[in-house]
Amino acid sequence: MGNIDKVTEFLDKIHIKYTLHNHPSLPTMDDVLKYRGNMPGEHCKNLFFRNHKGDRHYLVLLKCTRQLNIHDLEKSLRQGKLTFASKERMLKYLGLEPGSVSPFGLINDSEHHVKLFIDKDLEQTDIICFHPNDNRASISLAWKDFLQFLVFCGNEYEYI
Repeated sequence: MGNIDKVTEFLDKIHIKYTLHNHPSLPTMDDVLKYRGNMPGEHCKNLFFRNHKGDRHYLVLLKCTRQLNIHDLEKSLRQGKLTFASKERMLKYLGLEPGSVSPFGLINDSEHHVKLFIDKDLEQTDIICFHPNDNRASISLAWKDFLQFLVFCGNEYEYI
């Protein structure tokens, strides 16, 4: 089963409404912003980090227009020094390849190892949009349904 099918089957199983948008590969936020056209919703930067010791992993969702300053992020998260997690760690904890990072990867984190940090500005959006663990598609869903998805996944999350 492909990543897109796994995500849509999970959303169907927990009765979350969504819209699937197929498109060419869009591995970076710049690519998404150039292409998104009529795709509804707030698109997010999805960044995967590890702490200095490498024993904690964090998925950070930022509003797509927000510029990342890693030192400010470290202060905001209060988790110590952060670095981008390697491709191997991304695959181990989220089951994802670079360019396809998404909170939908949490369905692959059965041990709830990854903590999610969400940009507080995203709470104001009605519709949110992410890759379904494959950068050749996007899924848009209501913010309230995204929060329901997080409850079903069971990973710890907080707003920053």
